[in-house]
Amino acid sequence: MISISSNSFAAIAAMFSLLFIFSSMQCHAQLSSTFYDRTCPNALNTIRTSVRQAVSRERRMAASLIRLHFHDCFVQGCDASILLDETPTIVSEKTALPNLGSARGYGIIEDAKRELEKTCPGIVSCADILAVAARDASTLVGGPTWAVKLGRRDSTTASHTLAETDLPGPFDPLNRLISCFASKGLSTRDMVALSGAHSIGQAQCFLFRDRIYGNGTDIDAGFASTRRRQCPKEDQNGNLAPLDLVTPNQLDNNYFKNLRQRKGLLQSDQVLLSGGSTDDIVSEYSNSPRAFASDFAAAMIRMGDISPLTGQNGIIRTVCGSLN
Repeated sequence: MISISSNSFAAIAAMFSLLFIFSSMQCHAQLSSTFYDRTCPNALNTIRTSVRQAVSRERRMAASLIRLHFHDCFVQGCDASILLDETPTIVSEKTALPNLGSARGYGIIEDAKRELEKTCPGIVSCADILAVAARDASTLVGGPTWAVKLGRRDSTTASHTLAETDLPGPFDPLNRLISCFASKGLSTRDMVALSGAHSIGQAQCFLFRDRIYGNGTDIDAGFASTRRRQCPKEDQNGNLAPLDLVTPNQLDNNYFKNLRQRKGLLQSDQVLLSGGSTDDIVSEYSNSPRAFASDFAAAMIRMGDISPLTGQNGIIRTVCGSLN
């Protein structure tokens, strides 16, 4: 029989205690689709109701909610920093050029948060509401669904500067797009799949004016002529045009079919099929709606994993636009 001294036993017990604490911290730091099952079991239904009402009023809001989650995650990670309003100590991301006058849906997130605070005060983060709203928005316009991983917490800061440097732009060349996504841990395939969100939504005239008036070889002449009707050479910068003329309110693979016909509205769309490394992926998605839907869902999950605040990091905001 092996004899263990009291000192040795105490040391072993302490070691196991530390291992247990470490293990618990690791588990706590991991996002999980069941995170609110006990603390706020109706959280997902509450968010879904707010999103459904918003999209039923305006189909375009589905695109705006997906974009809002995307613009949040690419700046400081998925921490709801995009929702913070301007204060003497916060320079809001809302006023950064990629968001100014185009990012929408803030009120929908606040509506969902307000309802959640009635039943589960201080439990559900604004960052998680953004992630769930994006998934629900996809589903409501015919796109794929996925199990959203939850447990993010909200930031106490925003970064106007990063919002102007870290978000991909409508004029970016392919290599810039690839490196931009890679810097967030997303693959080239993820980038192409996520670009498929441009199957829905609209763009402002000044973002595609040069493309439709440039007489380039990478744009269909008839398509360019059609788009000029709502986008004159000068003025009316804010005139809107659907990113996909064929099924503008349906999240599907038609976006990739458009690229094969040189009918991508933004320059950053058409560069995905321009003789480069993404051509084969575009062709695959244009031929297989199932492949696109599957990869889009997987890429949205990976995007939701970008640098979340978990455990004791960050806070749970009571109002998404301000600190507690």
